[in-house]
Amino acid sequence: MAEVINFYSAEKKYGEFSNFAEYPITIEGQQFPTSEHYFQAMKYCHIASRFRAICEAATPGIAATMGRNRAFPLREDWESVKDEIMMVALRAKFTQHPVLRRLLSSTGDAKLVEHTKNDRYWGDGGDGSGRNMLGISLMKIREELKSGEI
Repeated sequence: MAEVINFYSAEKKYGEFSNFAEYPITIEGQQFPTSEHYFQAMKYCHIASRFRAICEAATPGIAATMGRNRAFPLREDWESVKDEIMMVALRAKFTQHPVLRRLLSSTGDAKLVEHTKNDRYWGDGGDGSGRNMLGISLMKIREELKSGEI
């Protein structure tokens, strides 16, 4: 059975895998303080002022709260593009920071799990019944790194 690596808090072991980990990324010439800032801002790329405000949020937690505020309409295609947007963020994060590339590669074939009861889509729901899409995305990035695709 493959080793399982749980992660969630940016301050704990493997916290670098969290989107709240403070590693800036640059995508299409624009810098974002964290992958969380990028992901949340992309929900509102059609509303320039909202996009900018999220990009400038003081912390990834504030960016996440702003991105979850449904007083502003999400881009119409959000549900169909959110997984690829996450992959764009993760590719940037793990190619632009050699220390993160090495850390992710060092996990070998371990199953990566965002272990939290707070999220049943990106995380495992806390009991393993969630989709764990962040963990799955990280394992895809790890394979892309191994194969030399990125």
